[in-house]
Amino acid sequence: MTLDLERDGAAHLAGAAAPFLDRLRALVAALPADKAGLRLHGVEGLAELLAADALGAAPAERLGPAARPVRAILFDKSAATNWALGWHQDRTIAVRERVDVPGYGPWSTKQGLRHVEPPFALFEAMVTLRIHLDAVPADNAPLLIAPGSHRLGRVPEAGIAAAVARCGTAACLADAGDIWMYSTPILHASAASDAKGHRRVLQVDFTGAVLPAGLEWLGL
Repeated sequence: MTLDLERDGAAHLAGAAAPFLDRLRALVAALPADKAGLRLHGVEGLAELLAADALGAAPAERLGPAARPVRAILFDKSAATNWALGWHQDRTIAVRERVDVPGYGPWSTKQGLRHVEPPFALFEAMVTLRIHLDAVPADNAPLLIAPGSHRLGRVPEAGIAAAVARCGTAACLADAGDIWMYSTPILHASAASDAKGHRRVLQVDFTGAVLPAGLEWLGL
């Protein structure tokens, strides 16, 4: 079944990153190796690659001209870094500094970057790209999603298993150069990889929203 962003919360953009693949791989080659999930900030050339006239075209079409990338994470599953991730929703954003605002919290620090949990409505107006630098067949830990779960709001931890059972699951298989775009609130998971090579995915959150009361997105 072909997944639809509105109905299912995810869409496969086959080959959308192919024209940028060499530049992406060169950028990634200069980053620290063997990191399970590397949060990217201040990486030269990344913002240009994710602009609306490049890899950010689909988010800009979806969210409007104010859309911009606000967080990027490189996931690299390999023989040295291989892991499984249970079903969950993404619930934190990266910001420049702590400003205590009603509805924002708790706070945390991840790889030295300040994160906070915002009101969930903020996520409901965001999309996330998963840009595939390597092929992701069934044995290379594809993203698993629960179709339609992006419409359930904030799902309590105790209710996640039941929500996944109700929605069912779909595997987001990909060739190198493909993009999966999904609604940021969707329930998702991944298994450990059985493949012998890498599974490099650049995951980028996009929004058109401005944060309140002096809070600022960390951005790229």
